[in-house]
Amino acid sequence: MIRLRAVFEKKDRAKYISHLDLNRCMLRTFRRSGLPIWYTEGFHSHPYFSFALALSLGYESSCEILDFNLNEEIPFDEIRDRLNAVMPYGMKIISVGEQVQKITAIAKAEYNFSIKSEDITGLVTDIENLLNGKEILVEKKTKKGIQTVDIKPYIEVVTCEVSGADTYNMTVRLPAGTQKNYNPSLIFTALKDFTEIPFEVTDIKRTGILCADNRSFV
Repeated sequence: MIRLRAVFEKKDRAKYISHLDLNRCMLRTFRRSGLPIWYTEGFHSHPYFSFALALSLGYESSCEILDFNLNEEIPFDEIRDRLNAVMPYGMKIISVGEQVQKITAIAKAEYNFSIKSEDITGLVTDIENLLNGKEILVEKKTKKGIQTVDIKPYIEVVTCEVSGADTYNMTVRLPAGTQKNYNPSLIFTALKDFTEIPFEVTDIKRTGILCADNRSFV
């Protein structure tokens, strides 16, 4: 059994494929590719593959991670090309390699997004005041139900800049992985509660999956 890891992008119309449907989509992709995928053992045997982090519906990504096993060695480029030949529109395998790090090494995810407003100057001031405040409290769904959490200590702003007359572009890093997962939507919810200025968030894209020291996971 050969343990492999693929990095793939999910964009355009594919960003509306839910995580549940993504599993069905990938199952069909493997079957159509003809690759000798490894099947689980047991009474209900099925092809084994898994995704490192679920991606929110409507978000694009350039760094999704797919782990799978094959029964025989095949060149990485050939695996990539055979999968891409039967991938749906908007999804593309970028690279295939060995599974080097364990999934538990994932600690953060990086996101880009744009915030648009007719009063971008006033909105940027409110964003800065929100991020510089003592705390940012939001309600988050957990296994124990809805809880109020302070997300301020976990928001890492990488870049932020005004673009044009109505757009503020931001890149942030948030906790991700087996211990804690924060979605950019928590920031947007907190901003709506904080400001009276109307705004719209567009072009949300996951651009990195990182270890605790900010090294790329793959």
